[in-house]
Amino acid sequence: MLQQFIELGEGYSDLFELIELAKSNQHRLIQMLALHSVVNEKPVTSLAIVLQATDPGEFQPIYICREGIPNPHVNPNKRYQLFEQLAAECNKHIIEFEVRSSQTFAEKALYYQYLIGILRMNNVIPRLT
Repeated sequence: MLQQFIELGEGYSDLFELIELAKSNQHRLIQMLALHSVVNEKPVTSLAIVLQATDPGEFQPIYICREGIPNPHVNPNKRYQLFEQLAAECNKHIIEFEVRSSQTFAEKALYYQYLIGILRMNNVIPRLT
C-alpha cells in the first residue's frame, strides 16, 4: 500500500478545501489529525485527514494543511474550531501529536516520511506488511 501526504497549503483558505474533502469523502474518512509543532518560536498546528485506501490501487491519501494554523491550546482560533465542528459532524475524534517542525528537515519528503513513521507506530495508519 502506498501512503502519501498531499499538501493543500498552510491552512488559510485551503483549510476550507480540506473540510470539503472530508465532507465529500465521509464514507472513506478514517482519521482526523492535529499535529502540533513550533516554527520560528511560534506554536503552530497542521491539520490533516486520513482517507481509506483506494480499491483497487491501494493508495491511502493523507491530506494536510501544514503548519499555518496557530496551536489552539495556546491561541484558540476559528480555523481550529471549524475542524472541531467537522469532527463532530463526522463523528470522529481528533488525534493529536507533538511533532518536529518541517523546517528541521532538509526536504519536505523527509518530513512526510517522518510523519508516516509516527502514524504507523501509533496505529493511526496501517503498517506495511
